[in-house]
Amino acid sequence: MTDHIDATGSELREFLRSRRARITPEQAGLAAGPGARRGPGLRRAEVAQLAGVTADFYDRIERGRARAVSEAVLEALARALRLDEPDRDQLFAAALPAVSRRRPMRPQQVRPALRRVLDALNDVPALVLGHRLDLLAANPVARVFYPDLYASGHRGSNLARYLFTVPAARELHLDWPVTARDAVAALHRHAAQHPHDPELVDLVGELSVGDPDFRRWWAERDLTPYRPGATRYRHPLVGDLTLADEVLTPAGEAGQTLALHTAEPGSASEARLRLLAYLTTGPLAG
Repeated sequence: MTDHIDATGSELREFLRSRRARITPEQAGLAAGPGARRGPGLRRAEVAQLAGVTADFYDRIERGRARAVSEAVLEALARALRLDEPDRDQLFAAALPAVSRRRPMRPQQVRPALRRVLDALNDVPALVLGHRLDLLAANPVARVFYPDLYASGHRGSNLARYLFTVPAARELHLDWPVTARDAVAALHRHAAQHPHDPELVDLVGELSVGDPDFRRWWAERDLTPYRPGATRYRHPLVGDLTLADEVLTPAGEAGQTLALHTAEPGSASEARLRLLAYLTTGPLAG
């Protein structure tokens, strides 16, 4: 590792501001201190105190005026701000030199055994997603479940692009803002691990220009971990469904996930999902 990291970019400045705003002095084990506060969270001087650096040095870091910051200082800031692992990765990514070379990532492929598992799931929509939510494979039920899933395929099929550019996606997801924000958070987690992925940079640029919701949510730098739960859908063929969303990581496939949508046994949603599967694979299909 290098001894020092350039930390003059606005990304690091905004990241530090947003993270110190999340912690109160009481949570950090500090007295609130005298005087009214202009905003929530810790003051710059309090972060400096917790990290063991001078207030002037931290002030220069956050204002983007520090010429170089050591990795030891970044580690101290991560502890002071109580960053979890994804946020810590983002802190280090934001502090990398702005002139770092963009490094393309190796294209991902679905191994044959995993594809057979996908095809064997006849009754539930199933997708294999890769880096930056790229769509690597989908079973027949998923292709029908997601209207116009491949509508933007000329630029590469991608779940985030689908959610923000295909009108049918907003009609399908009754709680579209929740699902869309989860997708943005997933892109942020990828960015924390691969800050110089050129395809991610292009995707974020494309969606930021094209959609104000994406642009606003990306600026919030949300790295909320994925939480499985129920999602409401309104499908044009079978009507309303409430499905449990599960995301699994296949063994030996770093960066790939298997996403499944299942229904509660005996529920109306299960009956409608079975109908959708029948329309997909039964004698009326095609």
